[in-house]
Amino acid sequence: MGVDLRQVVAGILTITMFVMLGNMIKREHFDSVHEKLPGVTEDAHYSEQGIVSVSKTSGPRKEDSGGELKPCWEKPESAEALGDPKGSITFSLINGPEYHVSQISAAVVVAKYLGATLVIPDIRGTTPGDKRSFEDIYDVDKFMQSLDGVVNVMKEQPSEISAQDVAVVKVPSKITEDYIADHVEPVFRTKSNIRLATYFPSVNMRKKKTQKSELDAVMCLAMFGTLELQPEVREVVDSMVERLRTLSRKSDGRFLAVDLRVGMLERKNCQGSKKCFNAQEIAEFLQKIGYKKDTTIYLTQSRWDSSLDALKEVFPKTYTKESIMPVVKKAKFLNAEDSEFEKVIDYYICSESDVFVPAISGLFYSNVAGKRIASGRTQILVPAIIESPSASPTDHLSSYVVKKNHLAHSCFC
Repeated sequence: MGVDLRQVVAGILTITMFVMLGNMIKREHFDSVHEKLPGVTEDAHYSEQGIVSVSKTSGPRKEDSGGELKPCWEKPESAEALGDPKGSITFSLINGPEYHVSQISAAVVVAKYLGATLVIPDIRGTTPGDKRSFEDIYDVDKFMQSLDGVVNVMKEQPSEISAQDVAVVKVPSKITEDYIADHVEPVFRTKSNIRLATYFPSVNMRKKKTQKSELDAVMCLAMFGTLELQPEVREVVDSMVERLRTLSRKSDGRFLAVDLRVGMLERKNCQGSKKCFNAQEIAEFLQKIGYKKDTTIYLTQSRWDSSLDALKEVFPKTYTKESIMPVVKKAKFLNAEDSEFEKVIDYYICSESDVFVPAISGLFYSNVAGKRIASGRTQILVPAIIESPSASPTDHLSSYVVKKNHLAHSCFC
C-alpha cells in the first residue's frame, strides 16, 4: 500500500503543534508564579537568603512577603520594675526623619540607663523659630504605648523646671553604655534634668561587631518600633502611594522611588562625587539594568526642575510630589514655609516603594534602607556609571542587603 506524503507531513505538523502547545502551557504555568517589577524583561529568583538571582537582561523582583524578618528584642511586659524616675531627659528632633530615628533611639537608651523620665520631644526645622509639636507629624499615643514598660514618658516637662535647671549634654547618634557612664551620668547625677544634643560622627548604619548588651534591645525598639505617622500625614502618604500604583497599572501597580534632589546635587560635597548621580546618570543606569520606558518613578524632588528632563525623556512616567499630591492637601503639606512635611513624605514613600534607588549617598539612604530591611523590602539598588551596554541589577544591590551588615540586621532575625 502506498503512503500519501501529504498525510505524513500533516501528521508531523500536528505532533509539532502539540509539543509547542505543551511547552507554552508549561512556561506560562511557571512564569505566572513569579511577579515582576516595573521594567523587568526576564525572570529573577530568590534564594533562601533573600538574595536575587537574575539573568543578564532582567531587573529586580518584588519581595516575597514570607521573607519579612521578625524583631529579635523582647519588650518588658509591665512598668512595675521601672521604679520612681530620678530626673528627666529632654531633646528635640531636627533635620528630618532620617535623623529622627537615631535621635529617638539615643534619648530612649539614655533614659533607660539612667532611670529617667523621657519628655516627648518637639520638632525643629533648619531655620530659627521653625518649631512643631511632636503630634503634628507623629502619633504621640503610639509612641507612648510603645515605650510603656520600658521608660517613663511624659508629654511636657513640669513648669517648675526652668532652663537654668537643665544641663545640655552632647551625645553621639550611636551611643554606648560606656559613653553614658563616662559623659552623661555624672552630669545627670548633679543636675537631675538634662537636655540631649545628638551629633552624627558617621552617616553609615552598619551593625556593631561588639557583643550585644541589654540596652541593644531598647535601641532596636526605639529605632524601629516607636515612630508612626499621625493619621492625617499617613493619609497623605497612602493617597500618594495609591496614586503611583494606579499610574503603574501596566506593571501590576509597582513603582520605583528615587532619592534625587536638585538642591543636594548642587552642594559642594556632591560636585564630582561618585556618590551623587544626576537625572541623566540615573536614566542611563536604570536603562542598562533592564528597566523599560513605561516604568513609574517617584522623585523626592518636590517640584519639577528642568535638570530632570533627561530622566523624563527616557521614563515619561516620572513624578514629583507636586504632580501626585491631592490638591486639597498641597497648601498644608507642599506649600508650607518649611519643608518638614515634604521630608517625611519622601522618607515614607521611599520606605514603601517596590524598589528604592538612592541617587545621593547619606543618612537618608542609610535609614530608609534600615526601615526597608525591617519590613522585608530589600530591593535597594545603588547607582553606578556602567560602561557596558547592559548589566545585572544584582551587581548593584545595596551592600546593606548583600552583606547583611545594616544595624537593622542586629534587630531583626
